Amino acid sequence: MQKTVTVHNKEFVKYISSEKIQKAVGKIAARINKDSKNDRPLFLAVLNGSFLFSADLLRKIKIECEISFTKIASYSGTKSGKASTLIGINQDLKGRTVIVLEDIVDSGNTLVKIFAELKKHKPKKVKIATLFFKPHAYKKNIKLDYVGMNMPNDFLIGYGLDYDGLGRNLTDIYILKK
Repeated sequence: MQKTVTVHNKEFVKYISSEKIQKAVGKIAARINKDSKNDRPLFLAVLNGSFLFSADLLRKIKIECEISFTKIASYSGTKSGKASTLIGINQDLKGRTVIVLEDIVDSGNTLVKIFAELKKHKPKKVKIATLFFKPHAYKKNIKLDYVGMNMPNDFLIGYGLDYDGLGRNLTDIYILKK
């Protein structure tokens, strides 16, 4: 395992091992299996970042469920910005339990955009599952139902998180070197 990686022009230091990530995914899956056993939820994975988390989580989900995908972007370089939908929702969500799968929640801008879009589809309930959460960056009032790990308000890459498209394939999480 690499202790540091360079992506584009920045150096990152290993912060969280893949083993710790998988334990967090397992804890989220166990809670969802218990909480939603009678709901037949639709998981809505937010691309691109959540693809690894979504795949690993779904392998641990033991209840009947479906998955769909939406693509929303809010990062440019290392800064979070305004969320913009790139691919919309085309499932019938009326009366369904929807569990949004996010790789990381920081500003909450993406969640606001998703909630506004989901509201139009009249789901029974919407829950949020995020593997990583930056509590010091979060300024919204949307409840996070499942959180894998709290993170510092630093820039991270690996396990789906990228820096201008690179670094998603790293199995561990790396933090920007100061």
